[in-house]
Amino acid sequence: MAKITFITHDGQPHVVEAANGTSVMNAAIDNLVPGIDADCGGECSCATCHVVVDDAWWDKVGGPSDREESMLDLNPEREPHSRLSCQIPVRDELDGLVVNVPEFQM
Repeated sequence: MAKITFITHDGQPHVVEAANGTSVMNAAIDNLVPGIDADCGGECSCATCHVVVDDAWWDKVGGPSDREESMLDLNPEREPHSRLSCQIPVRDELDGLVVNVPEFQM
């Protein structure tokens, strides 16, 4: 299990618990975190689960795959630490993870 904090665009924190092996996106959807639409259901084909990983967590989360990069490149809200939350698997090392949810999803 890992606790994940989603900071919405208005600065509101949403702390949720997620089981290992699920995705950060599933943690958001299962806990009704605002701003994560996840239209494709986690298939890495829509970028509506875009998050910006807090700088302190970037090395633990890691960068996007080539497929994820191609989806992120279509997003005008992309930042240097952008990831698709459907592509971040929850694991013990991510306990305490902080991600920011942009105001607009694609």
